[in-house]
Order: sequence, then C-alpha cells, then structure tokens
Amino acid sequence: MPISFDIQRILTLLPHRYPFLLVDRVVECVPGESIVAYKNVSMNEPFFQGHFPGLPVMPGVLILEALAQAAALVAASGMENPEDKIYLFTGLEGVRFRTPVRPGDRLELRCTMLRRKMQLCKLEGKALVDGKLAAEAELTAALTDRAGFGAA
Repeated sequence: MPISFDIQRILTLLPHRYPFLLVDRVVECVPGESIVAYKNVSMNEPFFQGHFPGLPVMPGVLILEALAQAAALVAASGMENPEDKIYLFTGLEGVRFRTPVRPGDRLELRCTMLRRKMQLCKLEGKALVDGKLAAEAELTAALTDRAGFGAA
C-alpha cells in the first residue's frame, strides 16, 4: 500500500540539511520498492547565483543528488529502524540529461528498486518536469550504520 510523508519524516530518514536537502515531499512510496517525490526549485537556491548568471539552470550533479536522496528514502522506507542507517552513493550508470531544470520548476523524482542484496541497492531514477524527462540514471548505494559512520 503506497504511503506519503512530509518534510519532518524526510528529516528523520536523511542526514542532509539546508542547503543540501533536495527532497521536499514524498507523495507516493511503496516501501522498499518505489517512490515519487518532489523538489520545488526556487530562484532562492544558492547554486543559481553562479549557475549561470542571467540563465539559471539547476546543475546536473544536483539533479542526480536529488535522485540519490529519493533513492535512499525508498530503500530506508522498507526496513526496520531506518533512522539508524545511512546510504552512501556508490555509483551511477547510464546518466542522461534531457531538459534543463529552471527556477519555478517542480522536479518530480521517481525511483524504482531494481535489486537489493545485503547492504547494496541498485535503483532506476528519473527526474521529470511537467511530465518531461529531465534526467535519468541507474544509481547504486551501500547501507551502513550511522553510528559506525560517525553520524549521530
């Protein structure tokens, strides 16, 4: 059964904080399987000051980071005590950027678990704006204990 969660739940599952938290809301999550989340892209984002003056475009690496955060949320949602774990981004395959993401856009983040084996996850990620594909990639991540990583 799909669930949704707000920013407070996101903050318990992800270690990221402003200005690096790139997921604002989860509108649909099938725990451990798939997720649909949003990042509201505002002109107030710090990266727009230099990328690019007069032609603001969200950096592709930050779109990938937003996908990685959504991927971590879907992986964490399907386990016990997810707030005790942290996902470390370990790889990308098949990265493609299709459409620029600009201020005022709502970046829709869709991730689907392809496989999970022990502490490793592989997910398919797609970032869309108004239903149009902006970026896509296969993401891999490794699970570790937050305490062992040095995060409280």
